[in-house]
Amino acid sequence: MDELPILEVRRIEANIIKPIYEEMVEALGEERAQEILTTAINKDAVRQGQGLAASTDEPNNLQTFSTLTERWSKGDALKKDFLHVGEDRLEFNVVRCKYAEVYKEMGLSHIGTILSCGRDGSLCEGYNPDVTLNRTQTIMGGASHCDFRFSMEKKD
Repeated sequence: MDELPILEVRRIEANIIKPIYEEMVEALGEERAQEILTTAINKDAVRQGQGLAASTDEPNNLQTFSTLTERWSKGDALKKDFLHVGEDRLEFNVVRCKYAEVYKEMGLSHIGTILSCGRDGSLCEGYNPDVTLNRTQTIMGGASHCDFRFSMEKKD
């Protein structure tokens, strides 16, 4: 059986997180609730990245990463324009993001970055600590596109 597209996983997660987050805001304030949610989501993303790396016998470089993350685009969730795909560098722009659209429909645009965009760097950390994501803008943040620039360099 095929796994659910990540867009549907995120929609399910958001439906569960929304009432919990609202209670945290009421009890702790928005800033503290966002800090807790960010920490939890990022820890989970590191774990997911480790699972992604363990899911293949291929080298855990950026070319392999690119193929393993195709599930994030299923269901036309992301429209990407690829600029470079290689072992040590992966560059693309996302020009349409249904994740942003879903969070807006759910009234969760204000935490959409925490639920999706913010986890990308942590996912990379779990996949391979030598991978770095440099992204200066996102559709979720109001930009026309997301600029994903991954690089891989051995760290001490």
